[in-house]
Amino acid sequence: MKVLFLCTANSCRSILSEAIFNALAPKGMRAFSAGSHPKGEVNPLALQALLDAGFDVDGLYSKSTDAHQALAPDIVITVCDNAAGEACPVFFGPATRCHWGLSDPSEVNGSEAEIDAAFAATIQQIQTRVSALIALPFTQLDSDALKAELNRIGSL
Repeated sequence: MKVLFLCTANSCRSILSEAIFNALAPKGMRAFSAGSHPKGEVNPLALQALLDAGFDVDGLYSKSTDAHQALAPDIVITVCDNAAGEACPVFFGPATRCHWGLSDPSEVNGSEAEIDAAFAATIQQIQTRVSALIALPFTQLDSDALKAELNRIGSL
């Protein structure tokens, strides 16, 4: 199973999601990330937050959706924050799509402790959602039930 996490810049939330999913997922499940307008570099605070939380950052880089043209993901999850007025990338293809809106911790202004707390909270929220996703009984879910479960997980 291949999961593609999409955001606009592919520098923070989608990168965090890719790294966390790949750390938690069992063999046979793999995450990728991309952006509709990639920044070209991963936010250094995102990389540090992943390291601080015990996640591997090797191989993470900001990339366009073009980098995954031949991927054929099973699930595509957008992680932009609609509440902040962000436009989520559109993915065309047969994948099951859902939206897991996440506030962007890299947009937090405040002390170093407040920024660190925002990243830690985002990582925790992603861990909760990814854990719920990988625990799904995929063989027992038709496409409608899977979509409903993914949407439910997006509210966790």
